[in-house]
Amino acid sequence: MRMMLKASMDTEKGNEAIRNGTLGKLMEESLEQIKPEAAYFTADGGKRTAFLFFDLKDPSDIPSISEPFFLNLGADLTWTPVMNAEDVQTGLGKIR
Repeated sequence: MRMMLKASMDTEKGNEAIRNGTLGKLMEESLEQIKPEAAYFTADGGKRTAFLFFDLKDPSDIPSISEPFFLNLGADLTWTPVMNAEDVQTGLGKIR
């Protein structure tokens, strides 16, 4: 299932991860693990935030994807199923 993962990082933990050089490595490892079709980074609500769009092959992968963000960045995570335009068209075709 295509998912959007929004990861809003705790400012102090994010600052520390930048200072000690682990933020880049954490993001690199996370992106390698989930292989997103798109990844965007911004400030949202005053926090460093990543929006990652990827195919979640198995719900049992959620802990291994989430825990590095929780443990290292004190992140607030939001998991949202999403569709692309083709998915919407397919879904609309199922409405009778």
